[in-house]
Amino acid sequence: MPNLPDHCKDVSLRHVDFPLTRENILSSFQGKVAYTRTDFMVLRNGEDTATVRVIKRGGKDLFRPIIDLEILSLPEDTVFIHDEGIDVLNMSQLARLVRENGGRTVVVSGMFSHVSFLKAERLLDLRVLDVVPPSPSKLSVLVERALSSGLVERPIIPSYVDVDIMEKERMVRTPGVIFPCRASGLSSEKRMFYLDETPTIDVESTLIGCDLSRRIFQHIYRRPIESLDICPQNLAPRDGVPTIVKCCKVKEGCVIEGSVASVPWGATMMDVVQALQALFP
Repeated sequence: MPNLPDHCKDVSLRHVDFPLTRENILSSFQGKVAYTRTDFMVLRNGEDTATVRVIKRGGKDLFRPIIDLEILSLPEDTVFIHDEGIDVLNMSQLARLVRENGGRTVVVSGMFSHVSFLKAERLLDLRVLDVVPPSPSKLSVLVERALSSGLVERPIIPSYVDVDIMEKERMVRTPGVIFPCRASGLSSEKRMFYLDETPTIDVESTLIGCDLSRRIFQHIYRRPIESLDICPQNLAPRDGVPTIVKCCKVKEGCVIEGSVASVPWGATMMDVVQALQALFP
């Protein structure tokens, strides 16, 4: 498990005047007391930063004697970042900073001047595969909301892979193209039809959709149709990378098949939270 304080209220930021070596840190706090909520300290000397876990004597006093310290990181393994756009309670945001800084412990002074840190031996990659337009994809927005909700406490780093319907449209060779429904950003020089409007299709056309779209077409028009698949579940690589997709066959919650989690096409943030918790137990 990564070292991340439960809350920034548990972190004490202290500016000190001694070099941040292991020996200096341990000796400087002998016989000292710490506030009852202080479980971690971030120590700074100029540009140098270290992180420490604080073990206090039991009791209910407001300040209690420090009985031990665990050095989590020293200056050579620690980077201090000031960025007021970072929510220090969002483990995913901190995990991205850890990766950007070569795996070093990151201490962040972020939103509302709150300070926290993340030391992670292992970062967790997540592939988010969804259809665009509209852009950004709905699933990418839901994943970011889930990761910032406090309900998924894992150092997950998402990467977003878009299945672009317009790239599929450029592959169409028939005079007409059928989309499952209207969406912002759809365009074509070909005759455009929207399957959910059950139009009269009077030119040879290609359907851009999933298996359900093909079944709907065949039910309405009683004939086969040339089609290009945009089903994220079908297009998701089976390469072991944890992946989340939307699928119209999933009615609620999520379905896990290997490393792929499928949530409903009309997924909610809680569906995504459930999927992430299942992918990263």
